[in-house]
Amino acid sequence: MNGMLSLSNLFLRILRFFKKSAPFFNPNLNQQNNREIMSKIVPLISSGTAGPNGVLHLPRLWQKVSLEAAGKIADGYPGIGAGYDSMVIDALGLSADAVRSFITDSKPTYPQFEAWIAEQPGVKLDADTIKTLNDSITGYIHDDATRQGILSANGLSDGDPKDAINLNNLDDWLEFHASEIA
Repeated sequence: MNGMLSLSNLFLRILRFFKKSAPFFNPNLNQQNNREIMSKIVPLISSGTAGPNGVLHLPRLWQKVSLEAAGKIADGYPGIGAGYDSMVIDALGLSADAVRSFITDSKPTYPQFEAWIAEQPGVKLDADTIKTLNDSITGYIHDDATRQGILSANGLSDGDPKDAINLNNLDDWLEFHASEIA
């Protein structure tokens, strides 16, 4: 019996040691380490992605502002920038400050964000507005220096893609690789 108690005590001491020093034995410590490892996140939702309301780039805008509000957006990425972000906000008749405040204060899921947009006074979600906006997003072409810079950074020769959506995807994927993989 004394041998069993000693073995039991030894086992408990070993278990306590591992709980303190090994995160896989302590779920709370493991969550804390995951938060530290993933402190900055490169937004990977493409501008070519639309949610249920059909507006291109809107899911990416939601992700970027959500990450910014949580303090987790990767360096160099604005929550609301002057490019596609502002194009979408302006075309839909929204206020950038209102979008940022809603996402920061409410932390909505993407469908909740779309529902909030639909409730905003003066919002423009008619088919013609969405088509015109989406055409301007898919038709946007970066200047030559930007295109060549992105292609070169990715080890690609000057050429295709030429559209901003796919060039931005390449840029995001390279940033993700550099920050999380390499």
